[in-house]
Amino acid sequence: MKKNLILITGGDGRFCEILKKTKINLNLYFSSKKECNILKLDSINKIVKKIKPKIIIHCAGLSRPMSLHEKNIQKSIDLNIIGTSNVVKICNKYNIKLIYFSTGYVYEGIKGNYSEDDPVKPFNNYGLSKLGGECAVAMYKNSLILRITMTEKPFPYKQAYSNLKTNFMFHEDVVKILPLIINKKGILNVGGKSRSVYAFAKKYNNKIKKIKVNIKKNFPLNQTMKLDKLKKIINIKN
Repeated sequence: MKKNLILITGGDGRFCEILKKTKINLNLYFSSKKECNILKLDSINKIVKKIKPKIIIHCAGLSRPMSLHEKNIQKSIDLNIIGTSNVVKICNKYNIKLIYFSTGYVYEGIKGNYSEDDPVKPFNNYGLSKLGGECAVAMYKNSLILRITMTEKPFPYKQAYSNLKTNFMFHEDVVKILPLIINKKGILNVGGKSRSVYAFAKKYNNKIKKIKVNIKKNFPLNQTMKLDKLKKIINIKN
């Protein structure tokens, strides 16, 4: 078995498909749901004893569709809170570094420019479920929580919001910076330039159509994060 091996949970997910295709200087082991079922401690324990990872990058969980977190809270709780808690327990048992893929949705999304030290107040059940996972991870000090705002490349929609600001970056860009942040601990905001979703999408597709968020749906319009810590780590000056 390779030294300094990194176990990736959720190895069949969208982000991991990009990670598999990209050449980076990390020894990665992608585990499927069958091989590493995060809802079963014995399953996680078995794969950990087998490959003896130095780090676990926890990508497994439930994300889209967002509506599923409202319609099926049991599944959301199981996968994002209980599953993450199980991974933390195993990491604590074997003193394995844990990197948790969280989301910028843990912030309130109203004032924008949220730093890692700002209070958190998720605006939907998805954010609440990821924050629940964060609580377990934060109890384990040998860990790194990544609050990420990322999307697929190319941008998967024909329309984009012009009045909603965020920090979208592509999966591919997150993969590139992963080796630079993997040894850090604590909490780290990860994303791209603060701008509207439309401005982000239009940069890569001139045919994208501009739409506006219906404010009556109570969807926060400034979800931007402060990225000073990330920029310092990856040596970006502006």
